[in-house]
Amino acid sequence: MSDTEKSYWLLSETSGIGETRDPRLNRGLSPFIGLRWLSAGWRDFWTRPASSLGYGIGVFVLSACFVWTLVAFGRDYILFPALAGFMIVAPFLAVGLYEKSRAIEEGREISFGSMLLVRPRAGAQVFFAGLLLCCLLLLWMRAAVLLYALFFGVTAFPGLDHIVGLLFGTAYGWTMIVVGTAIGGLFAAFAYAISVFAVPLLLDRRVDALTAMGTSMKLVWNNLPAMLGWAAILLVLFAVCVVTGLVGMILIFPLLGHATWHAYRAVALPET
Repeated sequence: MSDTEKSYWLLSETSGIGETRDPRLNRGLSPFIGLRWLSAGWRDFWTRPASSLGYGIGVFVLSACFVWTLVAFGRDYILFPALAGFMIVAPFLAVGLYEKSRAIEEGREISFGSMLLVRPRAGAQVFFAGLLLCCLLLLWMRAAVLLYALFFGVTAFPGLDHIVGLLFGTAYGWTMIVVGTAIGGLFAAFAYAISVFAVPLLLDRRVDALTAMGTSMKLVWNNLPAMLGWAAILLVLFAVCVVTGLVGMILIFPLLGHATWHAYRAVALPET
């Protein structure tokens, strides 16, 4: 079977194309199974923890530099959508953590350098997936800017110290919160569905980026209670990162990266 045929088969198995639909895709997983995935991720974290901590420090430094750049160049008005959009590209950034968990699963040793120089089985398709996720992030940030302009016109951003009063102290602000939450929720749901398993799939199998994203969406849909529970865990832990000034990413990002690999293993069909 060619790689193209395998990709079509994988997508058809998860999307119901034609008459093919595997009932095993619905695992009947509990909404609370994400806690078990976190536990498995925690074990991976503390297996040669220096590499996971180093990875978390790297993501923290990268994120802090990004935030500083936005503020320093007067682009703080996109800070909040950028922070929200971080979860869109996070699966791509976590590819090295997936590789470490896979190595532990297979009983292999893996160095920190190998985590940074991963060779996915899908090859360059993982970078194409990352590019698509970055484009989605840019689209979300542009939508957020347009939404602000729709409610407040082309006035200058009042600054982070005044934005809370503007949003919660005016009728326009409350309306923008409601509409923005609805639009942001649609972006978030779509981004979560196409990305949560796409990168692990590209690391693990020879498929193209679009097939991986479509497969991820169907895996989420077929295991909706468990994946909604997992999304809630992600949101809570990401909120902890934001509240701690992103310092929490040093521990939380690698923990979630390892846990996501176990989520993928629990949900995805075995390769045939």
